[in-house]
Amino acid sequence: MMRQYELVERVQRYKPDVNEALLNKAYVYAMQKHGHQRRASGDPYFSHPLEVAAILTEMHMDEATIAVALLHDTIEDTTATRQEIDELFGPDLGKLVEGLTKLKKLDLVSKKAEQAENLRKLLLAISEDVRVLLVKLADRLHNMRTLDHVPEAKRLRIAEETMEIYAPLAGRMGMQGMREELEELAFRYINPEAYRTVTERLADIFKRNRGVVEEIEKSLSALFEKHAIEAVVKSRQKKPWSVFRKMEAKALSFEQLSDIFGFRVVVGTVEDCYRALGAIHTTWSMVPGRFKDYISTPKQNDYRSIHTTIVGPSRQRIELQIRTREMNKVAEYGVAVHALYKDTGGKVNGASHAISKETNAYAWLRRTIEQLAEGDNPEDFLENTKLELFQDQVFCFTPKGMLIALPRGATPIDFAYAVHTDVGDTCVGAKVNGRIMPLMTELKNGDEVEIIRSKAQVPPAAWESIVVTGKARAAIRRATKNAIRKQYSGLGIRILERAFERAGKQFSKDSLKPILHRLARKDVDDVVTAVGRGELSSNDVMKAVYPDYKDERITPAPKLREEGWSKIRNAAGMLFQIPGRASRKEKREAKDNGVPIRGISGDLPVRFAPEGAVPGDRIVGIVQPGSGITIYPIQSPSLKDFDDQPERWIDVRWDIDEATKERFPARVSVTAINAPGSLAEIAQVVAVNDANIHTLSMVRTAPDFTEMLIDLEVWDLKHLNRLLSQLKDNSSVSEARRVNG
Repeated sequence: MMRQYELVERVQRYKPDVNEALLNKAYVYAMQKHGHQRRASGDPYFSHPLEVAAILTEMHMDEATIAVALLHDTIEDTTATRQEIDELFGPDLGKLVEGLTKLKKLDLVSKKAEQAENLRKLLLAISEDVRVLLVKLADRLHNMRTLDHVPEAKRLRIAEETMEIYAPLAGRMGMQGMREELEELAFRYINPEAYRTVTERLADIFKRNRGVVEEIEKSLSALFEKHAIEAVVKSRQKKPWSVFRKMEAKALSFEQLSDIFGFRVVVGTVEDCYRALGAIHTTWSMVPGRFKDYISTPKQNDYRSIHTTIVGPSRQRIELQIRTREMNKVAEYGVAVHALYKDTGGKVNGASHAISKETNAYAWLRRTIEQLAEGDNPEDFLENTKLELFQDQVFCFTPKGMLIALPRGATPIDFAYAVHTDVGDTCVGAKVNGRIMPLMTELKNGDEVEIIRSKAQVPPAAWESIVVTGKARAAIRRATKNAIRKQYSGLGIRILERAFERAGKQFSKDSLKPILHRLARKDVDDVVTAVGRGELSSNDVMKAVYPDYKDERITPAPKLREEGWSKIRNAAGMLFQIPGRASRKEKREAKDNGVPIRGISGDLPVRFAPEGAVPGDRIVGIVQPGSGITIYPIQSPSLKDFDDQPERWIDVRWDIDEATKERFPARVSVTAINAPGSLAEIAQVVAVNDANIHTLSMVRTAPDFTEMLIDLEVWDLKHLNRLLSQLKDNSSVSEARRVNG
């Protein structure tokens, strides 16, 4: 275990004016607090925060960050408190330590929800100070290095979490060295057999190709010397996880991989990068489509480099990365390179603590937190964060030249939401490079995208399965929820208006404000939405507004003879002003006041009863709690089930747009002769009449006849009657009738 003075000496090597007192105090305090605690390996627990601190010294972090690493588990795993940390080390360090402390005693329903809440808390802490991220990643790295000692079930969960969240997060923040080690360690536990196979094959390939690699290094070095370019050429071998992922994604074998080896060219200046590129391309042929200039267009994690692939000295493909020494440092350590502390007049035990946040990677992180912390539930937050952590990107432009970076596979919808949420919500089409293209088009590097908008647009829920960015998915989900809530709210208002009208009262939203506490709702919109969903009855609202109100309607007994039910149905027809049941004047009023029904694709959450309903039928709506309205034809026997729940009945009317052709469901029973070809004849009659068979089932089969139940889709009642008439006329059919309930 590293001694106290050894830790101080490590920091002194790169920071001679180190605050020794802070490091000594943190070392002693953490060691005392962890006391006799042991890790799963049997080692003293204090060895873990000490190793985390050692990892951060390799990244040349300042003493304040090293102190936080020593203290990071004290609040969570010992008797230490935030107040005690604040008093001894200052509130700034106390805040960082608390940001690294997992959530406890939360009423969370699943391990996934707990993971999501911990990630949300961590990311919010990171958005305030990047040092939280650096300590957390170092903490995870040491835990992964010692994962052998953890129980197998827990080991797999930790490895999967590392692969899904922490490794991509390190990559997003530009810390490629950290990302690669985390991925390799996680791969080893997630798929040990594949890890072993890939590692052995890579070792064998390296052994066989060592001479070729050295020859290429010499050829490149000689070329740069010839052109008077000072450059360091170094070979690199792809990591096992990177190789396995590429083989799996592209269904390749080891023999088909052409980029297991790559070469990095490190020069002094940006000008030297392009000189080196020119020397390479004028000497060897470039592989078309394999050139990327991340110097002129850096990645969002601040990565800068030139990538090219050539047909090299031995006629094999060679991948090259050309960058400056500074770019190489950023590629390796990412935001850690930018964690430069400025003296703003405030000190943390002698160490300055203000951090520069002016990096693309850190700005991306803060934007992501703002976008994803807008009220999503924990699981949505976790899912969207994982989406945002994907590394591969394409760069597209707005018509005004604004650069938009998106994940690979992104669509114009993702592009629209990346510009602004309002642009995404109102998107109806897109022009890609001047041509109108489908919104599902996969964007490519350099595409210019123009979004066509309409204020009448509401994002379809189906978009959620098309987009690839977390921001777009979260925004579509919110817009869908708001649209559904708006539909239920409108339905609730109509229900309440009709209920108040029947009682001879005037409905207004203002009348609901004084009685919100009685209904246990926070605002008026919640009340009307609950009524629309069927979660709150109009009768309860009426009684809350008018405590003396009594429903004078007589509730019929649950079981009635058919003649009794006919009377109730007729009464319901008059009570709810069902079109076709009342006088002409009443019909006009119903047309004006009834809830319009346009079919499944209409504005309201509507579905039809199993027996169906078609335009021309006299219909009634039944409010189904949480799922909208179910439409029944007035003659349906199924309505008996609701005869003791009058508050669920609602006045509805057809409102069919002639320009929008839509079929409606109807169920028919057909008794046909049991002979070869009879089913084909029935299907032919349906097809000739421009109807559609949705489902067909054999109800009863005898030697001489078959009874079938057919769910059809027809235009209206006239269309259905014409079809039934022609079925009856068919020689194979003995009976054809409509089924109601």
